[in-house]
Amino acid sequence: MEGPEGFSWAVKIGGVLAAVTAMYAFARRRNRYKKIAPKDTVILYQIGRGPYAPSVSPFALKLETYLRMVDIPYENDHSFKYSSKGKTPWIEYNGVKAEDSQFCIEYLNDKLGINLNRHLSVEDQAVARALQKMTEENLYWTNCLWLWVYEGREQMKRLSLLLGMSFLMRTLMIYMIGRSTSKNAWGHGMGRHSRDEVVGIMEGDMKALSQYLGTKSFMMGDQPCEVDCAIFGMLAQIVWHMEGSPHQRLVKEELPNLLEYCLRMKDRFWPDWDRCIMVPGKSKDD
Repeated sequence: MEGPEGFSWAVKIGGVLAAVTAMYAFARRRNRYKKIAPKDTVILYQIGRGPYAPSVSPFALKLETYLRMVDIPYENDHSFKYSSKGKTPWIEYNGVKAEDSQFCIEYLNDKLGINLNRHLSVEDQAVARALQKMTEENLYWTNCLWLWVYEGREQMKRLSLLLGMSFLMRTLMIYMIGRSTSKNAWGHGMGRHSRDEVVGIMEGDMKALSQYLGTKSFMMGDQPCEVDCAIFGMLAQIVWHMEGSPHQRLVKEELPNLLEYCLRMKDRFWPDWDRCIMVPGKSKDD
């Protein structure tokens, strides 16, 4: 169509292209930046802090919780610098890079002789791995679909406002991530299910975690281990960043031991929680 409407669309398209160009230039500038850390100090590359939890990424929160659990000195780099795999978080330790949150943990375990699972039997280690994979490879996609494809997009708009994003940047981010999430979830298989089926899968995973946790302090007993970092990282998103979701309603109404577990992990490993979130004093514990 010609005339004013066509001109309006041209302006909109031009605005989107300008925003994409600005984001690309911003990313290139960020990626040229190199943080220098003291010897034997981990540089943890991750996106910025979250509004109500220290990260909106379950994998960044997992990795940072691990660093705190094993008491490794680290410094954060919130410059949005991505790894060579195009992923975040990742680390650099004495000039050596490790990419993917789990590979980072395994690298540090091997390099520094760390074993958070040494008190577990071989059978318990197998169970812990199964719980972690269920959480990170299955439950995770139900989170993504709710946040970026279903009703949660409104919640993400509110969160991005708290992060200070402009309207154009916010709209573009939600569109691009929503489109990417739909495509990736379809490839994974979770995105091929109906919304009700996805909710049913989420409920099954969450109830399994709750039933296995039972009255224990941590997933595998009275002592925290590696799997707690991963499960806390995922559940923290549900408890603090997924307001109004069926995930959060399930935790608060039917699975209170998962909420208590998150608060226990938070109190033990994040005494500075309020200084690590964007909205201090509003961590929504209740």
